[in-house]
Amino acid sequence: MNTRLVIRLQGSILLIEAAAMLPSLLVALIYGDGDAMAFVQTIALILLIALPMHFLARPNERNLRAREGFVAVALAWVLLSVFGALPFLFGGLFTRFEDAFFEAVSGFTTTGASVLTQFEGAPKGVMFWRSFTHWIGGMGVLVLTLALLPQMSGRTSHLARAESPGPSFSKVLPKMGDTAKIMYVIYGVLTLLQFVLLILVSGMSVYDAAIHAMGTAGTGGFSCYGSSIAAFDSVSADVIITIFMIVFGINFALYYRLLIGDVKGFFKSEELHWYIGIVAVSMISISLIILPQYGNFFTALRYGSFQVSSIISTTGFMTADFELWPNAAKMILLLLMFIGSCAGSTAGGMKVVRIALMTKTVKREISRTFQPRKVQVVRFEGKGVEETMLAQVAVFVVAYIALVLIGAFAVSLEGKYDMITNITASLTCVSNVGPGLSKVGPTQNFAGYGPFAKYVLSLLMLCGRLELFPILVLFHPGVWRKG
Repeated sequence: MNTRLVIRLQGSILLIEAAAMLPSLLVALIYGDGDAMAFVQTIALILLIALPMHFLARPNERNLRAREGFVAVALAWVLLSVFGALPFLFGGLFTRFEDAFFEAVSGFTTTGASVLTQFEGAPKGVMFWRSFTHWIGGMGVLVLTLALLPQMSGRTSHLARAESPGPSFSKVLPKMGDTAKIMYVIYGVLTLLQFVLLILVSGMSVYDAAIHAMGTAGTGGFSCYGSSIAAFDSVSADVIITIFMIVFGINFALYYRLLIGDVKGFFKSEELHWYIGIVAVSMISISLIILPQYGNFFTALRYGSFQVSSIISTTGFMTADFELWPNAAKMILLLLMFIGSCAGSTAGGMKVVRIALMTKTVKREISRTFQPRKVQVVRFEGKGVEETMLAQVAVFVVAYIALVLIGAFAVSLEGKYDMITNITASLTCVSNVGPGLSKVGPTQNFAGYGPFAKYVLSLLMLCGRLELFPILVLFHPGVWRKG
């Protein structure tokens, strides 16, 4: 284990986090809610700890192997959450560390699950930081590090692979640093476009537009209002956010294809076809199911399509209390919590590509029962998929479901809530969705859980954001052996 390299990387990431707090400090100074010192204190503490880590930990070898990459990523997300929680404590948003830590983890992992119960009068700087964690966590803090500090290691792709959402990782450019920069440019431009549209079309204030554009871009869902997007009661806001939630659920590598003029390649993407197909079928199905409740198809479509986009993109914004919808509609939303969006997007969930590959594998196995001698290859994106990749996908799906069930059992030990609440709380945290069902539904939150459950759910959110294994690998003794 190249410990010094891992320590130096942690220091560099914490320094980036300190710099990322400056916009929130500026917001705090502008609005004068008395929370500016919360950021000054946090930044000073980070600098005191991170500067020695970055400059004194001089690694003998700069080559980052896979083991160091996974450990560095897992530790970085934990440290980011610990220090990211401090403004919530120092700013008075929370009085208990487990609440502040839960909120920070939820922010960075773009889950959007919250323990905040009092929105009115909350300091604007701290609330801005709460949503800004979505934005910097959405594309990946480590990807940001690679964009800013590509000289840190000779093989930085291990970092991106460890936090890359999807079954495989591919660079759009030969150099990882260049890939990261391109991704962040696309990410920033799309965020800015939504920000402008929310102001010009929906009439949101600059502050509200920034909060909700960052929440959409990171597919996180934190709002500065307890009733989320429903607080605006605006058709234009619903439409804009619905569209951009879908947009940010698409693989960003496809947007690069558009940039280089490969329009045909963009629209030929099989993963995109599956994604849009699932979204379209779900929107129409739910709209028809809830039609009697709303009495008008366009009204049902407005609310149905928003919630479908919110859940499949794992954003978690809400405009309607879907707890009041028929069970069939809630069942569809529950399935979407598992599925998630495309690999290479800012969304969580199992990812559409894994669902597609599993579906094709099951179809092949059924076909083999009556054609056992026929050689059948699972194909995706026009190419044959290796059996090792199919095995990895199957392992991931089993581990994913097992983690959801283990998490549900762990939080149920507190004995506070019913089975549906605990299962969907675990699922929504692993999938980084935000709202669940019953007591953690769209109009509820996670404040009722005790300290133990909040730490368990925080761990589940980190596991889900990092595709399970980078966090789980920390508990494997072989990782910490020398050599």
